Amino acid sequence: MTKLIFQIVGGILGLWLAIKFVPGVEFNGEIKYLIFAGIFLGLINFFLKPILKFITFPLRILTFGLFSLIINMLIVWTVDLFFPELTIQGIVPLFWTTIIVLVVSWSLGLYNPRKKIIVEK
Repeated sequence: MTKLIFQIVGGILGLWLAIKFVPGVEFNGEIKYLIFAGIFLGLINFFLKPILKFITFPLRILTFGLFSLIINMLIVWTVDLFFPELTIQGIVPLFWTTIIVLVVSWSLGLYNPRKKIIVEK
């Protein structure tokens, strides 16, 4: 459950950072639509991305994992298609938006409150 929440927060925060810092990424609308887009991105990353990674496993092996970046770019592009308030103009802003979302989601995924550290004497 916490992983799903972190994916959603990562999607919202990643899109917001991309809008602020990546030229070519614009958002024209209310903040609630940005939150909906981030929730949609987080849900896709949580539910659909593992299936896509499983299906494309041979391609990821052949490309040494670089096809995962293509999968992530397609996911961000899907969010861009579903939300007309979000505009990503071109492949380079799409690439940087994907990188930002990945880094934010990865860094949030590092935090695991249930992980217990065992100290041996």
